Amino acid sequence: MLRKSTAVRDYAVIILGAFIVGFAIKNIYDPQGLVTGGVSGVAIILKEKAQIPLWITNLAVNVPLFLLALKMKGWGFVRRVLVAESALTLALAVLPEWAFLKDDLILTALFGGVFSGVGTGMMLICHATTGGTDTIAALIHTRLRHYSINQILQVLDGMVVLAGASVFGIHYAFYAIIAVIALAKTSDSMIEGMHFAKAAYIISDKKEEIAGRIMAMDRGVTFLDAKGAYTGARRDVLFCVVSKKEMVEVKEIVRQLDPRAFVIVNDVREVLGEGFMEYRQ
Repeated sequence: MLRKSTAVRDYAVIILGAFIVGFAIKNIYDPQGLVTGGVSGVAIILKEKAQIPLWITNLAVNVPLFLLALKMKGWGFVRRVLVAESALTLALAVLPEWAFLKDDLILTALFGGVFSGVGTGMMLICHATTGGTDTIAALIHTRLRHYSINQILQVLDGMVVLAGASVFGIHYAFYAIIAVIALAKTSDSMIEGMHFAKAAYIISDKKEEIAGRIMAMDRGVTFLDAKGAYTGARRDVLFCVVSKKEMVEVKEIVRQLDPRAFVIVNDVREVLGEGFMEYRQ
């Protein structure tokens, strides 16, 4: 039952993510002529040159790709892609046209990147993409394994962006690059997590006292066995992970108990486990 409910939830997230991406393509990128690569970029170009609706191009390009991927990779590879691609095609067909960022290319690039990044991130978290150049890159990779999928994808999307520049002008292509960067940053943040924390490594002669004060904050502390390279002496290194706000208190504890302590503080992108984020079922 748990597996079934998890699959239903994943497919709901995939569909919602695809609609968010569809909104970005139809109501942000297309009205301004920003071609950010992929099949959506091809669709925007064909709409400008031949008045072909976005959803028709999206469907026409992806159907043969889906059939080819099904033959080469099997149903397990394409089933979530099919849901995502179908939802995106539906979104491009039914969402009303609403160009709400008229004549402001920088806002178009930034908000388009954020919206499409959120939608893309939602789908990637659920192990899905909207097909298109992602599928082409995966299929080419089966023949050209000395190139990574990401390298192939960059070449394919670069070709689409260049085609867009030839239609809408190089000025628009540079704004499209901004949108691509915003998309990548947003989707990466969603995949890697937005629950930032801080990790501290503390070397001190007052290790027991410092550990006790940190544990009083309801945070765990681990002693790591270490050996000094110069002295050869063995000593414990305190390791703890706390929230960004709590790190201020940790540093104050160390300052009070041992001003000569050596402290290293690192940024932590995501923390899973007790006291932080629960594991995703």
